[in-house]
Amino acid sequence: MNVLDELTLKMIDFYAGDAERIQHFMKVHRFGELIAKMEGLSEDEIFLIETATIVHDIGIRIAEEKYGSCEGPLQEKEGPAYAEKMLAELNYDPKIIERVSYLVGHHHTYTNIDGIDYQILVEADFLVNLFEEGFRINGVDKQQVENVYERIFKTEAGKKICRTMFK
Repeated sequence: MNVLDELTLKMIDFYAGDAERIQHFMKVHRFGELIAKMEGLSEDEIFLIETATIVHDIGIRIAEEKYGSCEGPLQEKEGPAYAEKMLAELNYDPKIIERVSYLVGHHHTYTNIDGIDYQILVEADFLVNLFEEGFRINGVDKQQVENVYERIFKTEAGKKICRTMFK
């Protein structure tokens, strides 16, 4: 097993009993990896994106326990410390831990996206959230998809997947 597999198993354990959250991060991870590869990023960049997509929502459980809510700002507030601890336990490079912590602490902030890793994380999360939220309310809102597509999506790969998924 490689370190990404170990991290994935740690996150599955972290969300034990919460199949919905496990399913969510697994889907975001795969979309993030795919977009990064389609965009021609380096192996190091892909590794960082994969790491970030696996732990991006680590703050949800803590926010729910502390505040009774998992709103984006609360996830961003609580998530970084837990991500840092988990990555340190797996002997991640401190520079990767620092960047992933930043991404976890900003993944619901859509202004001042400062790197391709951040952009891909946001796009991958939206691809999954647009479907999951739509499924909960009996169908994807095409207008919402169009608005998010115009406002958020910047990579050609992310745009292509979004157009294809939601036609």
